[in-house]
Amino acid sequence: MDDRRRRSDDVLMALARDRGPALHAYASLLTGNLRDAEDLVQDALVKTFVRGRHVELASAEGYVRTAILTTWIYSYRRRRQWERVRHLLVRDERQESRADEVEARADVRTALGRLPPQQRACVVLRYYDDLTVGEIADRMGLADGTVKRYLSIAVGRLETLLGPLATPAAARTVLVNEGDGR
Repeated sequence: MDDRRRRSDDVLMALARDRGPALHAYASLLTGNLRDAEDLVQDALVKTFVRGRHVELASAEGYVRTAILTTWIYSYRRRRQWERVRHLLVRDERQESRADEVEARADVRTALGRLPPQQRACVVLRYYDDLTVGEIADRMGLADGTVKRYLSIAVGRLETLLGPLATPAAARTVLVNEGDGR
């Protein structure tokens, strides 16, 4: 094993050990499901570290978080496209029971799950990752005004479901308590 590969493996192990729970919390806020979050984190780690490029420990979490977000958005778009053409199949698909998905969840996770994916991603990036509107727009490939609209609609919907949030800091506190305490 060459020295570069060994360093990359060390960074991966340190990141998984030290920031793994935070990455899983981040992914579960996006997916609303722990199993999907685990898969999403694993996919993001593979995308970040498997290509043989060296990633420094200081920037590794940022790369993985970006991979989590882009992978989740891409898979959502793919599922949405599939829903549009699924009816064209000749055979009927058996609908699996969603009973296993019906679990007791925290109010915040339930409320986040009721938001459309773009709005949910904006809320998580704004109040969990503490990004500015411009940074969110860059990450998601949207206009600043679109991000502002998504945040406004999403926060209004969350307030309807959870009650009024006094300040943006209160919203961040609710989300951070779901995650790693950053």
